[in-house]
Amino acid sequence: MKRGHIIAMIVIAIGIFALFSAIGDMSRYSSFKDSLEHPGESVKVVGVLSKEKPVVYEPEVDPNLFSFHMLDQEGLEKRVVMNAAKPQDFNKSEKIVLTGQMVGENFVASDMLLKCPSKYKDEEIYIRSEI
Repeated sequence: MKRGHIIAMIVIAIGIFALFSAIGDMSRYSSFKDSLEHPGESVKVVGVLSKEKPVVYEPEVDPNLFSFHMLDQEGLEKRVVMNAAKPQDFNKSEKIVLTGQMVGENFVASDMLLKCPSKYKDEEIYIRSEI
């Protein structure tokens, strides 16, 4: 075999490995109900912060622990516990995407993505109201 063929086969093998790794990491968005039905399985849940319940973060006691309540897209509310510091502007988030699993009655999140409002949103509304 020529050196070019060997290099091409190695590149193709690496590409196939990367593709299968990415497919294995993809997961669909679920709900708290799905997480309850599949204990021990990591899921992604999309929801909003429940403004009626308190956000508990006491950095003087444990700086890597905070909890809050979230409503998923089906309207089910659960307490979320995360072993990390509270993100800046957490209370301003429009949507929250959590990766984690149910442990008892709590959803233990291992990863969180916040969708915050655009800084241009108010300006856009203001410009439209002038017309």
